[in-house]
Amino acid sequence: MKNHHFKFLILSIAIALAAGGISYQLTGDNYQLYKTLKLPPLSPAPIVFPIVWTILYILIGIATYLFIATIEQKPVTKMYDPMPEAKKGLLYYAIQLAFNLMWSPVFFRFQLFFPALIILTILWYFVFQTYNTYKHLCKTAGLLFLPYIIWCTFALYLNFGIVILN
Repeated sequence: MKNHHFKFLILSIAIALAAGGISYQLTGDNYQLYKTLKLPPLSPAPIVFPIVWTILYILIGIATYLFIATIEQKPVTKMYDPMPEAKKGLLYYAIQLAFNLMWSPVFFRFQLFFPALIILTILWYFVFQTYNTYKHLCKTAGLLFLPYIIWCTFALYLNFGIVILN
């Protein structure tokens, strides 16, 4: 792997991790709220969340790197131009990161559980759209998004349970 590719890989991971860090900073010290809520069955211990999110941010950073690297390698021909698909994938990625940033402060800081559920539903949609776009151009990038889809689906279940129980 060339040095600039390695730097771009690190940058892609850093951007995803930075989104998580910003969300954490916007949330403040309100994560203790989780321990006080009535939780649905299968709710994990609080320690699980930072571990899972760190892994997910790394995976989506790698996926985005692979997606962009694949686009750079695809030749533009009269029959096929990968750029519209690439732009769409990166737009979906940016939108899902924005909704990801919004969810924690709305849920934990402002304790607006139903609006957080709506944000999470929109987030899930854009994570799924990112996955679909990524897998079309780079199967591995798509596969790296699957754990994120699964986790967001589980988060929807948890958030919905909290809305109902609290």
